[in-house]
Order: sequence, then C-alpha cells, then structure tokens
Amino acid sequence: MDGDLGTLESLLGHKFNQPQLLHQSLLHSSMAHSRAARMLSNERLEFLGDRVLGLVVADMLFKRFPEGEEGALSRRLVALVRRESLAAVGRTIGLKNHIQMSHGEEESGGRENPGLLADACEAVIAALYLDGGMEAAENFIQRYWLPLLIEAPEPPKDAKTALQEWAQKRGLELPVYVEVDRAGPAHEPTFTIKVSVTGLGAKAATGPSKRAAEQGAASALLIVANAELGTSAA
Repeated sequence: MDGDLGTLESLLGHKFNQPQLLHQSLLHSSMAHSRAARMLSNERLEFLGDRVLGLVVADMLFKRFPEGEEGALSRRLVALVRRESLAAVGRTIGLKNHIQMSHGEEESGGRENPGLLADACEAVIAALYLDGGMEAAENFIQRYWLPLLIEAPEPPKDAKTALQEWAQKRGLELPVYVEVDRAGPAHEPTFTIKVSVTGLGAKAATGPSKRAAEQGAASALLIVANAELGTSAA
C-alpha cells in the first residue's frame, strides 16, 4: 500500500485509535485468497458505510430543505450517495494511493476504477464510524458532501420524468413502456422494458425490477434524444 496514512487521516479529519480499521477499509478483496481472508477485506465495511452515508446525507437534506417534498429529497439523496459521488470524493482525498490491491487488479486499472474507489470510500466511512462514532463519520461526510449538495441547487430529475418532460415540450405523445421479457427464478426475476416515443424511436433496458428497467430504458432514449436533436432533456 502506497501513501502516507497520516496524510489520509488529516484529510479524513480523524486520528484513528484503532488503525487496523483504516487498514481494513483499504484492503481490496483481490488480496484475499480464501473465504476467511475475504472476510478481512473491506467488503463488510462497504455495507455499513453505505448505510451510514445514507443516514447522514438524509439528515443533511432534511435540515437544509425544511420545505422540501419527499420526492425531491429522495432524488437528491440518490444523486449524492450514488457511486459517482463516492468516487469523486475518493479522488479528492487521493484514496487510490492508499488502497491495497492485487497486482492483477492494479494492472487492469484498479486504482482508476470508479467502482473500486466508491467501495473503498464507503468502507472508510464505516471505519470512521466504528472508530470515532457517528460524529467522526458525520464530520467527514459533511466536509466533502456539502460542496456536492451546493453544486446542485435544483433536485435532479429521474430519467422517466426527464423523458416525459422532453416529449411534452415538443408536443410529442407521452413515452410508452412495455415489458418485453422476464427471466430468472420467480424469487429473483430480471425485467426487460422497452420505452418508445413517437418520432424518436425506442430503447430497451434490463433491471432487477420493472422500475429499474424503465429508468434504464428512459436514460438510453434520452441519450438518443440529445444526440439526434441537440437539445437538453432537462
């Protein structure tokens, strides 16, 4: 593992009483060669960090937007806790220099992988929480997520809403969603949904739920709309 952990602690705003927690948060599962070793990687910490981040960001939004409706707050929350936001914070604090990963993972571009950075950032949040309590985690999250919140003065729109508004602005019929396939076991199905807009075309996407598939299809068709017509879907 490269990098000075003292420098990282400074960026995190916390001096660890249990430095092994910070070390574990930076241990990628590619270093594990057995199930027991995998349990010592940062995977379990990712799970906890995700929940801590969600709670702190939800609290930030609740207090910052006292008049905000549930839907708008939810869209803000999703945008702030998504992988891209976590990866952005990870890059800001130079997390890639501290992650311990296998040679193969590094050779394949692991240190620049947004998903890997996001997972490590979640694990670091969990380590802060376990070592210094909610205060330590909250201080870090507020320090790096508040600027992300300020950058987006308006709540982001989900893809289905954006596509519908795009069509309405141009006097087109509303998007039509059709389930074209359902696969997998009954307890864990995957859905393929196609969305079409007259005059624009159609796109399909697959997801673990109808809603997820619909959002994916809408996102794909919005890309076509912007590319072909050179307009904003917002």
